[in-house]
Amino acid sequence: MALKGPQKTVVQLVSVVLVMGALSWASVPFYDWFCRVTGFGGTTGVAEAGSDSILDQTIKVRFDASKERGMPWEFRPVQQEMELRIGETGLAFYEAYNPTDRPVAGQASYNVAPYSAGGYFDKIACFCFEEQVLQPGERVQMPVSFFVDPEIVNDRDAKYVHTITLSYTFYEIDLPEGYAALDKQTETNTN
Repeated sequence: MALKGPQKTVVQLVSVVLVMGALSWASVPFYDWFCRVTGFGGTTGVAEAGSDSILDQTIKVRFDASKERGMPWEFRPVQQEMELRIGETGLAFYEAYNPTDRPVAGQASYNVAPYSAGGYFDKIACFCFEEQVLQPGERVQMPVSFFVDPEIVNDRDAKYVHTITLSYTFYEIDLPEGYAALDKQTETNTN
């Protein structure tokens, strides 16, 4: 049965809407995958272990910390920068403090600058891989271990990078279920 006139137009329009919906649904995971593979937008890589080779050439890594508006924590890097050999594993710490009288959960987003170095900056372990919950008045130091992949020296653009800035932004998230129940119980007991 061949469709004619208005029926054909309706089927074509519905098809276009379905295709556009599928593309918009797939765009977020595809973009995330693309950024992780290419380092686009300063997205870093994740590694199971450190680099197999360490070069004599050094690179400086700077550390930056910020918070989303309304995030009540204090958040800062413990040290402002470090210099290490390309391929050498570095260990840095960030400090977070919850000055409030309630537990607060947070998650960190991250990137590196310049963007051309993103694909060569590999994290082995990082506090940003999981959500953090700080109790009232709690202060913690959170580690990140990383290395700069020696392949950076072969990249047409990234080989001229001498300083990389690792930036984290903490934002508040909902408390995990167990913590939320404790927080509600504390509120009930104080009222």
